[in-house]
Amino acid sequence: MDRTNVRELQDVVIRFSGDSGDGMQLTGTLFSDTSALLGNGISTFPDYPAEIRAPQGTVAGVSGFQVHFANRPGLNPGDYCDVLVAMNPAALKANRKWLKRGATVIIDGDSITEEHLKKAGFATLDPLAELKLDEYNVVIPDITTMTREALKDSRLDNKAIVKCKNMFALGICFYLFNRPEDYAKRYLDTKFAKKNPAIAEANKRAMDAGYNFAANTHQFANTYNVPPAHLEKGTYRTISGNVATAWGLCAAAEKAGLPLFCGSYPITPATVILEELAKRKDLGVKTVQAEDEIAGICTAIGAAFAGNFAVTTTSGPGLSLKSEALGLAVMTELPLVVVDVQRGGPSTGLPTKTEQSDLVQALYGRNGECPVVVMAASTPSDCFHFAFEAGRIAMEHMTPVILLTDGFIANGSEPWRIPSMKDYPTIVPPIVDKAPEGGFMPYVRNEKLARGWAFPGKVGLEHRVGGLEKDSVKGSISHDPANHQKMVNTRAAKVAKVVEDIPDQTVLGPQEGELLVVGWGGTRGNLQSAVMQMQEEGKSVSLCHFNYINPLPRNVREIFARFKRIVVCELNEGQFAGYLRQHFQEFHYDQYNKCEGLPFTVVELKEKFHTLLAE
Repeated sequence: MDRTNVRELQDVVIRFSGDSGDGMQLTGTLFSDTSALLGNGISTFPDYPAEIRAPQGTVAGVSGFQVHFANRPGLNPGDYCDVLVAMNPAALKANRKWLKRGATVIIDGDSITEEHLKKAGFATLDPLAELKLDEYNVVIPDITTMTREALKDSRLDNKAIVKCKNMFALGICFYLFNRPEDYAKRYLDTKFAKKNPAIAEANKRAMDAGYNFAANTHQFANTYNVPPAHLEKGTYRTISGNVATAWGLCAAAEKAGLPLFCGSYPITPATVILEELAKRKDLGVKTVQAEDEIAGICTAIGAAFAGNFAVTTTSGPGLSLKSEALGLAVMTELPLVVVDVQRGGPSTGLPTKTEQSDLVQALYGRNGECPVVVMAASTPSDCFHFAFEAGRIAMEHMTPVILLTDGFIANGSEPWRIPSMKDYPTIVPPIVDKAPEGGFMPYVRNEKLARGWAFPGKVGLEHRVGGLEKDSVKGSISHDPANHQKMVNTRAAKVAKVVEDIPDQTVLGPQEGELLVVGWGGTRGNLQSAVMQMQEEGKSVSLCHFNYINPLPRNVREIFARFKRIVVCELNEGQFAGYLRQHFQEFHYDQYNKCEGLPFTVVELKEKFHTLLAE
């Protein structure tokens, strides 16, 4: 096919949007995976409606999927979109604010009816004028009608045919950006061909129809090409944060030579971790879908006592419910990983939206002096690494570890170079196989202050566990005041000693200067993009992004002292900034906070940094 007007671009952001039943997540995923197979760097942002089943055609029910693909790796999902695919007026209205100037808007013309416009809350029957889209490239194909025409002899009923319209829209985008259809068609065959080949064939034909429509009608003045990124050699796959977390936990169990047990209760947006682990019976993984959050963590504690690498997964409200049992894990000094996929709160809050507001709860949300190790992952792919790290630290130091991710990176995806397990260290828990001479003392400690891990059923290794305070050596119940003080100090010292087993903190950019941007967890992609853009403008800005939170790395004070100004950016009202003030009181911390259920945009971050530099 002749493509005389092909423009080369460095990066593109597309946002697919429609009702929650329009298949926008699948459409976006297929476009993302195709781009990843072509070698592009990608970053995605699924944006689910907060209501389980909002009325069809309303703004509250709009589901979106944003993909940023480029000729370089290490992306964020993008602030604003170059192309918006809107399957109805509600999707157009909900996403108007995310359009770049001059963006292309593709909207299903069949959906622009009085009924749909009224449901979406438009005041007039002219949505383009009402939204002031005269400066945008608006294309209004009758997607539903053309999908019906393409599938009129498919023998499917009308409802099934209309469901294929998302593939028509995908075909348009494949043509517009010179993407092949092969991968998407193979996926459809894999998903549907055996059980319902007619559905697979209908979706493929709808995709072809959309592609041919774009090619033959000349409604697009140009098509576009985004060259592949220069990636490190290796085998890649697209992976989401939740799947990467599950696989990292599996890797930790393998390197420790122990079975993995996960006891969890389903909760948005963490459920996929439990689902992914449930698929891994081939690796000896055992999963229990418990009746509630408390049962989930308690089964995991029991599994840890029995000699399993034990994990439990949750989100903010579930972490609240697990707090008492987490204290039990601290008291018994059993290894346990708690994965908290943070979401907007408090209470039920915004269950499908992202936030970083569980930090203080992770650090202090238990009764008594009850320290645990707290870590945070920063991108979908590095969830694998930090899940592995959480398991390693938990088992080698005999302590609970809370791993914080968030809805943004848990549901988002990016290319991941599949690592070789030989490059990961062997995990060596302090397992006691036989009683030493003189008898087994369960709270005798090694150089890491970790007690021995003795599994039940072995002669001579019998010992007590439970929530009551233990004698510092024998492990028997003790109410002695001096012993309690000693055990409180020892448990705190054990967590603090983990600092010897984590890397020093690093800085992106100059090691000293005017402004140090500080962040933690899932905000890294947006912060890094903003900082790098300002560095290219010649500004004295650097980034210090944290993954290890309790304990903090050893060299933090040295880093902070080299910068004139520090700004802490987080998706809460200042929890990490308060934590840093507690530990490093000699520094002044500016803050940039956001609690909208959305990630930072690069534009708003740069505006803040420019303002600070100008003051």
